[in-house]
Amino acid sequence: MSNTLSLTSMSNSDLAQILFSSGLQQSDHPSAEQVRTAIDAWLCACDGDRSICAAVVAQEAGDHPESYATRMRWALSTVSKAYAAAA
Repeated sequence: MSNTLSLTSMSNSDLAQILFSSGLQQSDHPSAEQVRTAIDAWLCACDGDRSICAAVVAQEAGDHPESYATRMRWALSTVSKAYAAAA
């Protein structure tokens, strides 16, 4: 099964955690396609193990609590827009 197929069963929260833990940044002003590509690539790099993404999110929240909420809000909003555009 490809990651693209498994993405359809993930919630926006799951996808936002993957985006959050990827290298893509808000300052990159990514397109919807770039967001979907970054999520797919990072999920592949993690061998489909979303717990790796969750661990990165937790680490970032602990290391940078001052920017965590802003980045997670961006990730949630961006994922919502990127996957609505694909529908």
